[in-house]
Amino acid sequence: QVQLVESGGGLVQPGGSLRLSCAASGIFLNSDNMSWFRQAPGKEREGVSCNSRSDGRTDYEDSVKGRFTMSRDNARGTVYLQMNSLKPEDTAVYYCAAQGAWYSGGCLRIAKTYNFWGQGTQVTVSS
Repeated sequence: QVQLVESGGGLVQPGGSLRLSCAASGIFLNSDNMSWFRQAPGKEREGVSCNSRSDGRTDYEDSVKGRFTMSRDNARGTVYLQMNSLKPEDTAVYYCAAQGAWYSGGCLRIAKTYNFWGQGTQVTVSS
């Protein structure tokens, strides 16, 4: 049984930082493309970043480039999202997702290509 469990969310002031973690079980992390998504109230879920299993590269959504850094520790089965210079518009529920080892497409920030999801962690940026 695959489980993805996010942690690290919370309330932070604008300009602050948070580090999200996603603990994965039931999958071999090094066999999977992993992504972070977020969903703000009244908005569609959007892909924040995708880390490729093949070359380790990460693709970021434009609004977070230079501020967010995604990484993974395959040995620990954990994926991270370091978020710096946070803005109020970053407020959302953040989700960790895995495409599935059988997925033959590329590392895409498209929600329908993901088969496994965490429960989400709330990030609120406010003064």
